Amino acid sequence: MGDPRIRWRTAAVTGAATVLAGSSAGTASWAAYRYLMAQAGVARGVIGRDTSKPPEADGIYLPGAVRPEPWRLDRHADLHLMIFGDSTAAGVGCTDATEVPGVRLARGLAEATGRSIRLSTKAISGATSKGLSGQVDAMFVAGPPPDAAVILIGGNDITKKHSVGRSAGRLKRAVARLSEAGSVVVVGTCPDLGTVAAIPQPLRSVVHTWSLRLARAQTAVTLTAGGHPVSMGDLLSKDFHAAPEQMFSADGFHPSAAGYALAAEHLLPVLLSALSERDLAVPGVSPSTGAT
Repeated sequence: MGDPRIRWRTAAVTGAATVLAGSSAGTASWAAYRYLMAQAGVARGVIGRDTSKPPEADGIYLPGAVRPEPWRLDRHADLHLMIFGDSTAAGVGCTDATEVPGVRLARGLAEATGRSIRLSTKAISGATSKGLSGQVDAMFVAGPPPDAAVILIGGNDITKKHSVGRSAGRLKRAVARLSEAGSVVVVGTCPDLGTVAAIPQPLRSVVHTWSLRLARAQTAVTLTAGGHPVSMGDLLSKDFHAAPEQMFSADGFHPSAAGYALAAEHLLPVLLSALSERDLAVPGVSPSTGAT
């Protein structure tokens, strides 16, 4: 999701404005503003900054293979999986390519279908929903649309406090473009940033509420645009709250290998089911497999 520390001031200012709107006392309003700004300062100081480049993961994955074969123009793959979104889609926080969410999905598809899976990553660390159009544009320039597209987006829209409606609308357009081009589209909705313990209260409650609002809007527009939403906040929050030392990476903000593995476990069944619905003949998988 990019560098979180530089964005907490924006979140705190907007959160303070929300608090101030409900207060008629000038002194109390100023105190609320200063308090949330202080919370943002604490978050910036505690949350680490991960500027590392995610492990290289693209290539062709075969059943039973741990590492990919390089993709070339003359190299055929049975299914093409493309990953869009932010740093969580790219795998920031991973130390090895096998931990990257796209790799977990590609290997899972290969094992479930017995087919070769080409993985391509368009996700960019720090991206918001605004950046999805550029990522989809890049896909169309590079070649034909993939058989399947997975989008993970929303965390940076929260830390930058973008409008929920506008962010959801941008996602809807991206999903529609991919779906209309023939791709199966699975969207992992906004994670619950209220699970990030390094964000102090009450700011953590504010971003928790924003996360839920955006995730609900993303679910609605994804369905409308022909995609398949997966409610990441609902599915992952309990585990991230219960074992943050295992689920978060060293920066305290991005998922760890275990966190990404859990996310992939929820995304893969939906992806397999969606592929089956498109008559892409996934052996042994019925369209009812998985849940959104």
